[in-house]
Amino acid sequence: MKHLIIISILSLSLFGCNSIKEDNNFFLPPATTYNYAEIDSVKLFYRAAGDKKNPVIVLLHGYPSSSHSYRNLISMLSTHYYVIAPDNLGSGYSAHLDPKTTKYTFDLLANYTQKLLETLHIENYVMYMQDFGAPIGYRMMMENPNRIDALIVQNANAYLDGLTEKRQHFFRTAQSDTSKTQYDFLYSLTGKDAVINKQYLFDLDETNMNIQSPDAWTHDLAFLNSKKDRDIQVQLFQDYNTNLLSYPQWQNMLNKNQPKTLIVWGKKDLKFNANGAEAYLKDLPNAELHLLDAGHFAAEEKTREIAELILKFLDKHDIK
Repeated sequence: MKHLIIISILSLSLFGCNSIKEDNNFFLPPATTYNYAEIDSVKLFYRAAGDKKNPVIVLLHGYPSSSHSYRNLISMLSTHYYVIAPDNLGSGYSAHLDPKTTKYTFDLLANYTQKLLETLHIENYVMYMQDFGAPIGYRMMMENPNRIDALIVQNANAYLDGLTEKRQHFFRTAQSDTSKTQYDFLYSLTGKDAVINKQYLFDLDETNMNIQSPDAWTHDLAFLNSKKDRDIQVQLFQDYNTNLLSYPQWQNMLNKNQPKTLIVWGKKDLKFNANGAEAYLKDLPNAELHLLDAGHFAAEEKTREIAELILKFLDKHDIK
């Protein structure tokens, strides 16, 4: 019994907040709400939790996912922060505008995400980025770096160091090769087998295969069910090389502004490898770097560990 009491006290010390009923030592995180905002006649979906009076954390998701990828992390962070996790335009529950009439680019996604935050009257915030979240987030940051109180970088590439030559060639070719053969190849990457085995399970081994919840890819595939939905992601693949070309600008921005930065990177990631995490230190020598025993979707595998690192980091920098 003494051990249980000690564990409860430690848990309250680390994750405690007004949402805890101290009499019974219950941990009760704030409820997550599921919301829509209309931006230029287009509906964008976002999850939110926590007290709006607290500092804001914005969670930007990657491919092929949505804010659903942060379903567990949100509750762990919202005890101390107001957490917002939007679905990109064309992903999740946000509007899927027809790619025949809307050209999907990272400029477009960043523009809509920025307008969403403005609609929600979010001025300053901590920005968490993973995968596609980086090119969206860095475009927003380029517009006004002073709005970013801190960066949390999770397998979010901004350096060629994090991409093998083969991976760099993939992105260049996706942009330059407009043949049907290339289109068919990119389209195949948005299918069920590729999403499961070339995304979520790609960098896991037999010993930890059960760490990935099948809810993740089941949810993603529900929004990749039509040709229109899959073509949206193909267009983003075709636009991705613009990010590689922008890396020097992003690096200069980071070097000039020196944002408070926490890097939590799944070191088993084969797509955005750990060299990309360490490369940040060239421009951000004061960044805090943690290489985790996880893959590309580290927030799915090491949710509690990442949450603890974030809470300690923000507390250390007096963002609370």
